[in-house]
Amino acid sequence: MSIKQKNFISAVVYLHNYEALLGDFLKSLYNTLNENFDKFEIICVNDASTDDSKTVIKTLANNFENCMLSIVNMSFYQGIEMAMRAGVDVAIGDFVFEFDEIIIDYKPDLIMQCYDRCLQGFDIVSCGNGNSRGSSKLFYSLYNHYSGSQYKLQSETFRIISRRAINRIHSMSVNTIYRKSLYAACGLKTNYIRYQATTNAVKLKKNNLKNPQDTALTSLILFTDIAYKATMVFTILAMFFTIVSFVYTVVVYISGSPVHGYTTMMALMSLAFFALFAILTVVIKYLSIILGLVFHRQKYTLESIEKIT
Repeated sequence: MSIKQKNFISAVVYLHNYEALLGDFLKSLYNTLNENFDKFEIICVNDASTDDSKTVIKTLANNFENCMLSIVNMSFYQGIEMAMRAGVDVAIGDFVFEFDEIIIDYKPDLIMQCYDRCLQGFDIVSCGNGNSRGSSKLFYSLYNHYSGSQYKLQSETFRIISRRAINRIHSMSVNTIYRKSLYAACGLKTNYIRYQATTNAVKLKKNNLKNPQDTALTSLILFTDIAYKATMVFTILAMFFTIVSFVYTVVVYISGSPVHGYTTMMALMSLAFFALFAILTVVIKYLSIILGLVFHRQKYTLESIEKIT
């Protein structure tokens, strides 16, 4: 008989109308955790599901021994980021698994490989098969290029985070715009395990991000300097054309017979726009610093927490 791990493990599972796949996933997860850990809990975050996911969980709970099983019910649909933040806040484990989706296209022992890698000194270990949509690839490419982080974002199926990493994230911000960005920027050691998908399972055609375009844009602004660089380029171009306009005005005044008042008006407008763009450059720099230091407070809303076992 193998010796079970003594660390307390929490597994946070995101749910939004996943009834058809939920039973098989929870059974597989429970079997893996029960085989390898003395103490563990499973927290299902119900993000306003309209199917019978809760019934499936309560039915399975009768067969789950030595397991704390809870359901965190969100008051309304709030998207995966807020929902998972709520689940992690409820978790009490020394290490916390985050399952953003419940498709099992990997061998069950990958969960323990992820845990073992975490014990080797990595506070955040992610697993993924490297497959992502075109829009996600574009976002990852922009983020990784402009973030300056040594840890590159890529598609992930699940991850494990240490209690130290959770505490670090909470100290960084009360708001969770995009967890993966916070994990990459927290300064702790992270690792990525790429696996080859074992099945041809079709992933759920759902986008669990609430306002995904806004989430991507906000993440790029907060965690990279892409917005600052783009704005600086436009500002410099505008200043260049302003200088050209001023020079052209002086040339017309010296070499020709300008319309009365034209030279004065254009000179004043050129100087005014130059000053405006110079001020905008300073303002943009201050805004980029402020955005990097301050996140707006944004809390999730819970309806209830049900302790099943």
